[in-house]
Amino acid sequence: MLDKLKSLWPKFRYVLSLLLLAWLFQRVHWTEIVPKKPGMFNLLVLAVIIGVAAVLLSILRWQRVLVALGKPTRLSVLARYYFAAMFVSNFVPSTVGGDLVRVTWLRRRSGLGDAVASVVLERLTGWIVLPFITLGGLLANPQLLRLGSSSRLVVATAMVTLLALVVVVGLATILEPKSLEIRGGIFAVVDATRYGIKRLTTNPKGVIEVLSVSFAYQLTMVISALAVADALGLGLPLTAMLVFVPAVAILQVVPLTIGGLGLREGAFVLFLHPLGVSTSQAVALGLLIYIVNVAVSLIGVPAFAMGADGQSVSVSSE
Repeated sequence: MLDKLKSLWPKFRYVLSLLLLAWLFQRVHWTEIVPKKPGMFNLLVLAVIIGVAAVLLSILRWQRVLVALGKPTRLSVLARYYFAAMFVSNFVPSTVGGDLVRVTWLRRRSGLGDAVASVVLERLTGWIVLPFITLGGLLANPQLLRLGSSSRLVVATAMVTLLALVVVVGLATILEPKSLEIRGGIFAVVDATRYGIKRLTTNPKGVIEVLSVSFAYQLTMVISALAVADALGLGLPLTAMLVFVPAVAILQVVPLTIGGLGLREGAFVLFLHPLGVSTSQAVALGLLIYIVNVAVSLIGVPAFAMGADGQSVSVSSE
């Protein structure tokens, strides 16, 4: 029964993505999103360039995690793995996600335990800094706290995320870490998280380095989204993007849709409506941010074709 549900879950996510997008598109007036000023294409190209810079920072973050775990790996190797994983996540119809590709390829160099731990912790640091960027934006512009349900939801998103992180880190520091013999399935994530956090707590300098790069990465992603917003002529201030883009990034990773489609656009509709952004403009913003991410992931085509260490990768289409 459980195996059947697992096989049906990806199909459910595809259907839900289509339903959410269809519901949003019914409310889109396409004439509203025609750019009111020249230079839209140039701004979108700039957003892609900034997006590439952000990905490079994310790769550096992954490397600093591995260094903190005592498994230093060359940036050139990690860049190949990371871009290939991005391509898999965005283009390959498979139950094998990009993170699994990273783990599969990296385990040949560092072992399964450190490979899983590095990917999990690299993701976890993003969840640590995103709420703080949102709260920092609110401190910089307190008027954004007066947007009714939009303000309440963004604050709740940040606080719930921080609370969940406290619970995860707390459990990891209390429970004994497992050995490198990582179990399968969800237990692999649990074991690797406990193991990785235990290792990081003995390396404060490494933690500071990882979090610093993570802040730089997330802030660069906000700047890329700001370029997309400017391309659409939305005129949103930087503080608004600092508050809402991280909150949207948190919500869109909820595994209900494919690539956050529908969730991301719906969140922008809710958050930005009090700032005078129409449903059409908010949907366009979400879709263009997604398209920018997809464009960046095309860099991973050669890496994916070569596979780990120059060998082709096999990805199930089931």
